[in-house]
Amino acid sequence: MATLTNQPFALEEATITSIHNAFQAGDLTAVQLVGLYEKRIAAYDQKGPKLNAVITLNPHVLDEARQLDKQRKRSGLTGPLHGIPVLLKDNINTTAMATTAGSISLKDYYPPVDAYITNKLRAAGALILAKVNLHEFAIWGESVSSILGQTVNPYDLSRTPGGSSGGTGAALAANFGVLGVGTDTVNSVRSPASANSVVGLRPTLGLISRTGIIPYSYNQDTAGPMARTVEDTARMLNCLTGYDSSDPITKRSVGHIPPDYTRFLHTGGLQKKRIGVLRGFWGCTEVHQEVNQICEAALQAVKDLGAAVVELDVGLQAETALAASVHLMDLNSHLSAYLADPLNQCPVHSLEEILERGSYHPSIEDNLREALFLSSQTAVYQERLTQQARLREMIADLMAARQLDALVFPHQKRLVAPVGEQQLERNGTLGAVTGFPSLVVPAGFSAITHTAPIGVPVGIEFLSLPWNEGLLLEIGYAFEQGTQCRQAPPFAPPLPDECRP
Repeated sequence: MATLTNQPFALEEATITSIHNAFQAGDLTAVQLVGLYEKRIAAYDQKGPKLNAVITLNPHVLDEARQLDKQRKRSGLTGPLHGIPVLLKDNINTTAMATTAGSISLKDYYPPVDAYITNKLRAAGALILAKVNLHEFAIWGESVSSILGQTVNPYDLSRTPGGSSGGTGAALAANFGVLGVGTDTVNSVRSPASANSVVGLRPTLGLISRTGIIPYSYNQDTAGPMARTVEDTARMLNCLTGYDSSDPITKRSVGHIPPDYTRFLHTGGLQKKRIGVLRGFWGCTEVHQEVNQICEAALQAVKDLGAAVVELDVGLQAETALAASVHLMDLNSHLSAYLADPLNQCPVHSLEEILERGSYHPSIEDNLREALFLSSQTAVYQERLTQQARLREMIADLMAARQLDALVFPHQKRLVAPVGEQQLERNGTLGAVTGFPSLVVPAGFSAITHTAPIGVPVGIEFLSLPWNEGLLLEIGYAFEQGTQCRQAPPFAPPLPDECRP
């Protein structure tokens, strides 16, 4: 874990610890920190590389930062995230900023109450700096919306940032903030983590409340922390968990939340671990070779760091998991019920109304129209839920029989898609349909090209059994510290004087 240092503060790749050290040394204030991030956003979001990640800046953030600076002078840091700027995916409710889910149908929608996790972040001392782009209503994986358009990848401006939480991933990678929150129904936290050389955790279903998050599928929806380091991911997770009576699924987490997830972080965290390789989640054609080479090198690093790597030939394919997903079958009923609830005060009241108005991006039209004719009251739906239960049993049995701590595979079999193409062959569905936790960490970069000066990021995914977030963070931290794969993006370099606030 990070400790106090005497190094001067630098904004690029700043962490919670480096910022708090600078606060306590008197070298930095929350107001100065916010100003530095706002300068980066001004320089790189709609200018320069035009990442197009930020939908709305918090108009009150400087006032909130001033209050935190005053409180720190009186009594020290007010919480574990004191003064830390956070980027929220724009399907997470904030009363001070519109919550659009990326859709012009919700362009001027100000929710009557903050999301549960928005309140949790503020209680920890965090500053909500901005709301960021997503694939509209979190429906697909390229992060294009009718409210903002296409977010691009800061490592290769010709590629997407993954999705649906691609605004969070791209903005974190480009150092627009310290922490981010995404949501994940199928791949949506881990896809942009992989594509942007950041860390993304999909927690056990029930660990984090969904109250105040615009839904896709309550059977599979969860929020998840994203950060540039595993340590910051763990620190943020500490502040997001807990029982929420408004989201009954969180009662499952009672008794499973450790006092501090950072206690799992040590460089020897892979020693004596047994990691099973799901070979059915690897590609086998030419288009897969770059990802395969990077992930084979990652497996060798896992071995070198003390783990036993166990080859598994169990016939399980990513397509099997995807065939068990109910996300699109839930979309109409779950989203429409949320929009129609008078307590939410939404300006549109159903998926059908959104379609009638034409107030959406064309990229989601086929999904919206298909969802209108899908239902949970069918034999197919019930069979998919049965398949999910079978997968849970299969994974639990496999891990018990082979004495495994985690499974490992590339998050995506091929490089993240170019702009204008769909994401293909993502592997995050296994965590989504089982509800099991999984963590994506940077594994390396593809070959340098004329559009990717340091290559395109590739992430590797570790999956474990329910409530094993601490174990995954332990594995991820040891891998991160042993490989140091994360690199800042070439298209968002440090601005002048970023080290001197």
